[in-house]
Formats: sequence, structure tokens, C-alpha cells
Amino acid sequence: MLRATELAHILMRQSLKHGDWAIDATVGNGHDTSLLAELVGSSGCVIGFDVQEAALAAAATRVKSMPQVKLVHAGHEYLTERLPADGHHRLAAVMFNLGYLPGAPKEIITRAETTLSALKQALTHLKVHGLVTLILYPGHPGGEEETEAVRSYVKQLTEAFAVTGYARINAVRPAPELIVIERITRDQT
Repeated sequence: MLRATELAHILMRQSLKHGDWAIDATVGNGHDTSLLAELVGSSGCVIGFDVQEAALAAAATRVKSMPQVKLVHAGHEYLTERLPADGHHRLAAVMFNLGYLPGAPKEIITRAETTLSALKQALTHLKVHGLVTLILYPGHPGGEEETEAVRSYVKQLTEAFAVTGYARINAVRPAPELIVIERITRDQT
């Protein structure tokens, strides 16, 4: 069975092309950032956000030979503020891998209010057929609240978006899940 992260990567590989714009809303150790950079190529642009210097340092090492990557020491709720004007409404992909940085203190977590703010901004700038992936982790303190907030928000999106979920239904403990949002049309937001 595919893990949520593996499925998100497969979807990105199928949809991104050289020259695209992408955002890694939660850089972490830089795995998603590196994948996005590989897929958009040197003619594309990847902007990665994280609040932890340790995460940005790990990612910087991983993407050091990829000049198309810009790492931002800020929360993802600053997406629009830090997105250059020529990237507005051009995002082909935005990846969220929520929760906490593996190997770091578990007190530093993503939170519903900042995640929803970033998600709303991401959807505003997503081009037609662009994808947003959100990997949710309901099993840690604060994770269930964030998961429920995201689920509730995406259920009310207009038909300008297609929303799909991937989750293990029979897990004994809360398992990670993936939500994928595709912009179908620019008519509504």
C-alpha cells in the first residue's frame, strides 16, 4: 500500500513540468522541496516556507545545486506576501506536509489557523489544473484539530475545485491521510 507521501509525489510527477511554479508550504527536511525543484527544472521556481531554521538548513543542503529554489524563513501563512508578483495565479503545485519536523521538538507543530490561511492563499494563486496536496497527521497533539479544520474547509469549496481524499479506513491508530485539490476552472474561488 502506498503511503500518503508516496502518492503525493506520484501526483506531482504526473502533473508538473519544466518552467512551472511550485510551493513547499512546509519545507521540513526538504524532500518535497527537492522533488518540486527536480520537476520544475531550472526554468521553474520553487518557494519553500518553514519557521524552523534547522529545517531550512537541512533543506538548503539538499537543494544547494538547485538555484530555482528560494527558501523562506517564515510561516506558510505569508504565502501571498512572499510570492513574487509574476507567480500570482501561476502556481502549478503547492505541497503541505503538516504536523511537526521529524527529529525536532514535537511542540513546534503546524496549526489549523495558519494552515487554513495558507491554503486559502494557495487556492487563490493556483492555476487551472494546478494541484494542492495536504498530508494530515491526526495522531499527534493538535493534529486532530488541524485535520478536522482542513476537512471542514475543503468540503465547502465550490465546484471550481475537485477535492479527493486518501486515507486508511481500518487503522487502529489515527493514520496519515492525503487530501488533493485540483483547480478545475478559474470562474469561482
